[in-house]
Amino acid sequence: MENKTYFFAVDLGATSGRTIIGSINGGRLEQEEITRFPNNLIETGGHFYWDLYALYFEMIRGLKEVARRGLNITSIGIDTWGVDFVCIGEDGAILRNPMAYRDPHTFAAMDDYLSRVVPQREVYDITGIQFMNFNSLFQLYAMQQAGNSALRHCSKILFVPDALSWMLTGEAVCEYTIASTSQMLDPRTGDLSEKLIASVGLTRDHFGRMVQPGTQIGVLTEEVQKMTGLGPVPVIAVAGHDTGAAVAAVPAKNENFAYLSSGTWSLMGIETKDAIINDRSYELNFTNEGGIEGTTRFLKNICGMWLYERCRKEWPEEVRQLSHPELQGSAMQVEAFRSIINPDDAAFANPSSMIEAIQQYCRDTKQPVPETPAEICRCIFDSLALRYKQVFQWLMEFKNSPLTSNIVLHVIGGGSLNKYLNQFTADALGVEVLAGPQECTAIGNIMLQAKATGLVKDIWEMRHIIANSVDMVPYHPTGDKSAWDKAYEKYLTVTNQK
Repeated sequence: MENKTYFFAVDLGATSGRTIIGSINGGRLEQEEITRFPNNLIETGGHFYWDLYALYFEMIRGLKEVARRGLNITSIGIDTWGVDFVCIGEDGAILRNPMAYRDPHTFAAMDDYLSRVVPQREVYDITGIQFMNFNSLFQLYAMQQAGNSALRHCSKILFVPDALSWMLTGEAVCEYTIASTSQMLDPRTGDLSEKLIASVGLTRDHFGRMVQPGTQIGVLTEEVQKMTGLGPVPVIAVAGHDTGAAVAAVPAKNENFAYLSSGTWSLMGIETKDAIINDRSYELNFTNEGGIEGTTRFLKNICGMWLYERCRKEWPEEVRQLSHPELQGSAMQVEAFRSIINPDDAAFANPSSMIEAIQQYCRDTKQPVPETPAEICRCIFDSLALRYKQVFQWLMEFKNSPLTSNIVLHVIGGGSLNKYLNQFTADALGVEVLAGPQECTAIGNIMLQAKATGLVKDIWEMRHIIANSVDMVPYHPTGDKSAWDKAYEKYLTVTNQK
């Protein structure tokens, strides 16, 4: 094992992180987890922060373990969640731990900004990004309005993966995929919008140089080399946004695919050569995020297994002790389409009781009220599949592809293990569903490092290797098409979208 060369991936989510090593041998990817650790929010002084120093410590710990084991690593790549950033002072000091997107200081900031500074439609026309109050643009506006001292005195603003790369190399960059989550990047120019930056009192010099995925940022500083026992290992700007890394790892055979990154939240989209910014995409609040090799991730956020996870926490202990297959299997014995909800209704954003919110929605829409865990679970799964059908149809409209029979939907992430929802999705959409891999983000990170070193030539060779390395489970439409079509009509009526 020690004779191999490895790529070192740092994969940070909003609740936990890990370090992984991967290598490519015989056209197949092999990977091993080195460390795993929590990513804790810190609440202090009325705000929520990420502990950047703890994340840096965990990166160093992982690198020390690699050195201790005598493993030869070719490069290092970092991916994280989107939108959040770090303020750096003129002397190179971190001025404060980064504020977290969950912080309530942005709750009113978006509406205030759009009414007083730059109109909503103009912001969308520049960026093509969906509106969420925690986007970086509105975080910066909230900080500016509050007279935030870190923002007022900063020399550089680095998004979280770029800040961690800077701590390893001393080089400040602005990686394209993570910058695209900020709602400040213009996909037509491939750079940050001067107008939007200026609207929050900043200049382009406040941000690092724009780099594309696969660019070498620098090498480990002498300080880090001494701490870890490693040499001047290159640090690569992979797709810094974790969804960008995940989509890069979709094991598709050709361009005729859509993807569903399925977990607590679902992201359904297509890969396009250019951003799609028009009246229809604005009306439907689709987003255009940066991908690799100049592609765009045209997608829509959908409330995913959040509904199920929240209900599961509320159910009695004897229900919570059931395995997911046991609980979900009992739901399959319940009448189909008895009760349907819109998973993306505001009522389900963060209710005090998800069970009560679902039941009240059904009362309000004059449907049978689901009472048992099995009935509620069936309601959630039916409704998610029907929502996926709606969004998928919109995607095909943008893709200009009326023939969907040849389209394959790749389901990646934790939700790829949910066999019932995957089958419902295949039945509702009427297309083949390929489920897996579960760990797409880390795989994308590793493969982009391999591409940067010339080990693979492009995204399609990457995807070919991934397809050879992971097990995918196929799901074909097997249900009654007329029943799903009838249920979809009910969904549109219930959700008032007829």
